[in-house]
Amino acid sequence: MENFKLIIVEDVPLELKGTEGIIRNDIPEADIIGTASNEADYWKLIRQQRPDLVLLDLGLGGSTTVGVEICRQTKQNYKEVKVLIFTGEILNEKLWVDALDAGADGIILKSGELLTRSDVGAVMEGKQLVFNEPILKKIVERFKRDVTMQLVRQEALVNYEIDEYDERFLRHLALGYTKEQITNLRGMPFGVKSLEKRQNELVHKLFPEGESVNATRLVVRALELRILDLDNLEPDAE
Repeated sequence: MENFKLIIVEDVPLELKGTEGIIRNDIPEADIIGTASNEADYWKLIRQQRPDLVLLDLGLGGSTTVGVEICRQTKQNYKEVKVLIFTGEILNEKLWVDALDAGADGIILKSGELLTRSDVGAVMEGKQLVFNEPILKKIVERFKRDVTMQLVRQEALVNYEIDEYDERFLRHLALGYTKEQITNLRGMPFGVKSLEKRQNELVHKLFPEGESVNATRLVVRALELRILDLDNLEPDAE
């Protein structure tokens, strides 16, 4: 890793001291050209001397939105500057997403391994989405869960012989569409009578006991069996 210039943005003196110690002991290539404890000090610093990397805490002055906005504006105004989030917000997943949407090159949580030379080196070498173990563990858990749910859904579609039109019909029922509205969807070649017949056929497939079921109960059953994905109930283009 080549030498590079670094600005640290941290508003807690003790944590700043600890971060500086990590940098000086473990990352000798880093030249700390300044530190800032608030937004005004940061912008003053970056205008005076351009860093290669900003190590940015998100929770500045009790506000998490300030850190995200610093990240966003830095990436917009100084595209060559890399921004690595170093935050104690270890449970605020929405904040992590906001930081990534703002253009952060990575997120290191102040937990577990903390800040390592390899993580900083990866960012400086141009790797995007650099994370340390705590956040990586959550990402892997979510990935495994999502893949499992996709497999369950695929199996349900096959086992209950659900075709494309069945799925579209059920999904739009779940979204509150009437049968008349569903017939007007682009590429839906059925009239109301045909949809009523299709609904009865779906009831027989999903309720083999021969129950009398209305559209609401049918949709709930489709959700229970994962035929419909609750997180992706989006209407088709009309």
